[in-house]
Amino acid sequence: MGRLRILHETRYYYERPVGFGPQRLMLRPRDSHALRIVEASLRLFPPGDTRWSYDANGNCICLFQPNGKADAMRVASELIIDRYPAPLVPQRIENPDTLTPIVYAREDRATLEPFIAPVTDDPDAVLLRWLRGLASPKDEPALAFLLRVNDLIHKQFDYRAREEAGVQTPVETLQKRSGACRDLAWLMVEGLRRLGYAALFATGYIHSPNAQIRGAGATHAWCEVFLPDLGWLEFDPTNGLAESPDLIRVAATRTPAQALPVSGAILGDPGKSRLQVSVDVRLINEIGHAA
Repeated sequence: MGRLRILHETRYYYERPVGFGPQRLMLRPRDSHALRIVEASLRLFPPGDTRWSYDANGNCICLFQPNGKADAMRVASELIIDRYPAPLVPQRIENPDTLTPIVYAREDRATLEPFIAPVTDDPDAVLLRWLRGLASPKDEPALAFLLRVNDLIHKQFDYRAREEAGVQTPVETLQKRSGACRDLAWLMVEGLRRLGYAALFATGYIHSPNAQIRGAGATHAWCEVFLPDLGWLEFDPTNGLAESPDLIRVAATRTPAQALPVSGAILGDPGKSRLQVSVDVRLINEIGHAA
């Protein structure tokens, strides 16, 4: 078990005061067998009304309506969580559904279908040609294949932190051979969907115990894949991690656009605007001091 403190602050600055439409905040994980929230607080400016809900994927959402006008908006989330990582266990090879190509039970497939269907286009078959180069040996376990793809993206693509908003298409990432964590995760998600896997775009935080971890200091993104017998598993192609205790999931969605930590509208002309985001994830000891 590891206890972590997560500080995530988002600040918007505007040249002149503006009004605010509803803001959608996706900052709080759900309690599970692998994660327990010990403490949680949310500091908001301007003051306003909040309402908590769950989206269609079961992610925890805070709907925030700021009051009045202001030349800035601040959203600060502080979490203390306990993480209960489980080791990645090998699959039973005697179950033919756990081999490639992947096969889902009829009942599971009805639920998983939206996460199997690709979202992006590949008109020139750039992604398709890349996928054909990943062909599995006969009777390769699906888990072994996924670990191989995860490691391949980690080793063959350069990590590039990007300030601009949005996510590259998988084709763009293949052509550039580089991307931010969200770009590499989206490449893996959309690639696996074309091979019949149910895959989700997962976002949250990463604990950085050593200098080898990429993506610390900001929100992080990775891929989740559903396998028979094992359920949803986490694969982080940015760091070559699988089911790592360093990954702290906040949300998992069909598309990256559904996973924005803070989204909403402003009313009026803000003039020039500026965004600042900071994330700090630290291990703490039993009495609450940073380790």
